[in-house]
Amino acid sequence: MDARHSAATVLGPGDDAAIISASDGRTVISIDTQVQDQDFRLRWANGYHTTGFDVGWKAAAQNLSDINAMGATATSLVVSLTLPPGTLVSWVEDLADGLAAGIRELGAEECSVAGGDLGRGREISVTAAVLGTLNGGRAVLRSGARPGDVLALAGTVGHAAAGLALLESELDVHSLTPEQRALLDIQCRPQPPLWAGPLARTAGATAMLDISDGLVRDGARLAGASGAVLDLEPRELGRLGERLGPASELLGVDPLTWVLGGGEDHGLLATFPSGIQLPSGFTAIGSVQALGTTESPGVKIAGRVTGAGGWDHFAD
Repeated sequence: MDARHSAATVLGPGDDAAIISASDGRTVISIDTQVQDQDFRLRWANGYHTTGFDVGWKAAAQNLSDINAMGATATSLVVSLTLPPGTLVSWVEDLADGLAAGIRELGAEECSVAGGDLGRGREISVTAAVLGTLNGGRAVLRSGARPGDVLALAGTVGHAAAGLALLESELDVHSLTPEQRALLDIQCRPQPPLWAGPLARTAGATAMLDISDGLVRDGARLAGASGAVLDLEPRELGRLGERLGPASELLGVDPLTWVLGGGEDHGLLATFPSGIQLPSGFTAIGSVQALGTTESPGVKIAGRVTGAGGWDHFAD
């Protein structure tokens, strides 16, 4: 693992606890867990073997994305590993390399691993917590969307779900085209747009949310927090679906199923006041509407309620 530390890490690994500076006076924190056979499999139906590098990268990506969705910048990460006795040392070293590479290559240059813990258990479990700073700015919450706002997306949706479908298929991983393999790789090593959160905050975003459980499910969370309705534009959804053609044609799946319900891309959903220029890298995909007298907050497509689901940790 990369031994370099961010400027925020006053004291890193080696003592009973790390010391992290918080010059802003506030600390943004997020924590997430991956459990073997719940969040990943060591061997998939199509023959792909999950590497320690994959799991380490994903641990970094999903936590860094949550910090990004607040408009904050990650500063430090701590990780706790639970491992079966037979786990290869090389797999664990690979995980450490993936964690460090994810932080570095995803662009979280102000972040580093400040410490962690190691324990024994029946299956592999990786829990990472990330600290971040707002650098004196305001946090962008889920609750700030207002009627008339533009709904915009940075990053991708549906790619990781398409990749998961390929992993769970019986089509040999070695038979996949480069385009299909790229979708599989997004599932194993997500690419959250970490540049987008602070940029959107500076540009005046009214609400933001990390899309980890699906566009509709997570969009409904933002809508519920804001007391509004998100109305998605069918044409833009179709364009998002076109990018999934290499997998949808192979598996015979409607790509909109993945666009609307697929999670784990960790794209950024944000709302902006109408009339302002969207920050570079954001695409308008809908609008925020006021609630009707008998309506509940939620997500619609061209004014119609959609029942598309998403990932539920306790139901799926």
